[in-house]
Formats: sequence, structure tokens, C-alpha cells
Amino acid sequence: MKRTSSRLAVLGAALAGLLTPLLATPAQAAAPVYVALGDSYASGTGTRSYIGDGTTCQRSTRAYPSLIAAARGYALNFRACSGARIADVTATQLSALTPATTYVTISVGGNDAGFADVLTTCALPGWMSNCTGAINTAQSYISSTLPTQLAGLYADIRGRAPAAKVVVVGYPRVFMGEDCNAFTWFSPTEQARLNQTADLLNSRTAAAAAASGFSFADPTVAFTGHAVCDDPEYLNGLSSPVTESYHPNTLGHSAGYTPVVSSVVGPALAVTGRVRAASDASAADQAALQRQYAAADRRIEPERFVRPDLTTPEARRAARRAGIDLDRFLARSRGR
Repeated sequence: MKRTSSRLAVLGAALAGLLTPLLATPAQAAAPVYVALGDSYASGTGTRSYIGDGTTCQRSTRAYPSLIAAARGYALNFRACSGARIADVTATQLSALTPATTYVTISVGGNDAGFADVLTTCALPGWMSNCTGAINTAQSYISSTLPTQLAGLYADIRGRAPAAKVVVVGYPRVFMGEDCNAFTWFSPTEQARLNQTADLLNSRTAAAAAASGFSFADPTVAFTGHAVCDDPEYLNGLSSPVTESYHPNTLGHSAGYTPVVSSVVGPALAVTGRVRAASDASAADQAALQRQYAAADRRIEPERFVRPDLTTPEARRAARRAGIDLDRFLARSRGR
């Protein structure tokens, strides 16, 4: 009897040893699937550190999608790409969604409204640009055209990921009323109107999200006091390389976007050293995953702010028309 009991005990232990890995596998495979869609504000342009995925998408492990995935153990497919417009998201990013997708974040609309071009125009001296006209055109587009385009995109997302929790992510105000960068000339009035444009974009995007049954993450409050030229600033001003300009930096993603976006689907996350390390450690795997999409991603044209250049013949002609001594103007600008 004792021998039989011993044999049964050994057999039971052996079966337990065989079954334990089998039982653990489904739990490991059940990591929530998170697909991050959108443009440069989601990809991480501005953080100065990007994964080597063979594209110009500028995806960063310091961006909020990677930080959130690392903190919560999500299986991330990081499809957001610098320069993406609504049509690009539809053509190159939505294929990552499936009925198994658990979470989706989407940040898009700024490039469709021409925000980089507007900033490029408004950064010039007033005597050389039509900032008011550029802002008016962007605001008209945001009010009249963008909502319908977003509604179509959101319907596509819901159709491909019917059970997913979808979070639409907005844009922060970039300015605080002061331009501390040499060789950009944003006036306080222009900065206020640019901030109003960001507010309008958020308002229309939030309304479209609500109509589609999606949540909206508004970063406005989190970035207040941390705009360009604030201390600390969460947004880069004029930078080198210029592609980093007017985008959230590492603090903008870790202390600005990550707590705001994560709070929509759970407690707000604080980004710790452990979270940063886990996110950085995912770079090689994420790069390998994104390379399968590289051919499609390379068709996306980056939307870039262009540094003002007042040495051109066009600038000199504009200065003469305005009665400006350009050399003296530039000298004063260097001393700001």
C-alpha cells in the first residue's frame, strides 16, 4: 500500500511538472495587445532617440506608447509614424488591428491641418509672412473638413478592432507667450492664436471621438507651465536638428503624455527608472516588428518645421518693401 502511494505521489509530481508549463503558457500569451497609431506626437519625434527600423518614422522607446506598454506588460505594435496624416494611418497602420486588439491609441489630425507649415510661416518676422492667413486656413480646415475625415477613420478602427478600448489623444499648447529662441519671431498674439488652434483641434477631435464611442485624452493641463521656453519645458523650441523642433521631449512624454493617456484605461502611471529600462530594452524587438511594415512606412512624407532663413534674396526683397534694414534687424536678433 505504501509502495502504491509512493508511486502515485511520484506520478502526480511528474504530471504537475508537465502541466505547469502548459498552464502557464496561455497566461503568458494573453498579454493585452496594444496598437499605437498616429503621427509624430505619438511616435516620439522630439525625444532624440529612435529605434532602427529602417524608416523615418522616428519611433522612440521614450515615447508614451512604449512607456505605457513597458509599465503594464502590454504587447505593443508601435505603428505611429512621423508625418502621418489620416490617409496614411488608413493605408499603412490599420492593418495592425485585429479582433484580438485590446487597446488602441490614435493621435492624428495635426499634419492634415498643416501645423508644421503654419509654424514655419509664423516663425518668420511679421513683415515677411502671413501668419494670420495661415492660421485662418488651418482653423477653417479643422472646423469644416477634419470632423468628417476623423469619423471615417474612427469607424474603420472600430470595424477592425471591435472589442478594443480606443483612446484618442490630443495635442498640447506649444507656447506660453514668450519666444526665447534666437531667429524665430513668434509674436505674443501669434502664439495665442496658435494655442487657440490647438484648442480647436482638440475640441473637434474630442467631439468626433465621443460620437464614435471612444475616449479622449487631453494633454492641455499636463503641459500648462511646461510649454516652449518654460522651465522645465516639455516641448522643444527651435532645435538642432531642426526636425526635433516643436515636439514633446522626453519629459513631455514621461511626465506629460504618459500619465494623461494611461489614466484613461487605469491609474495614471508614474514613469520610473524601471519603466524606462524596460521600455529601452524593447527597442530591438520593436524594431524587428516594425521592419515588416518598412516599405509602406517609407511612403509617408515627413512634415517638418523649416528654420527661418533671412539670408535669401526673397528675405531681402521683403525687408526692402517693409522699409527694414535687414542687417541691423539680424544683429538685434542675435542679441536677444
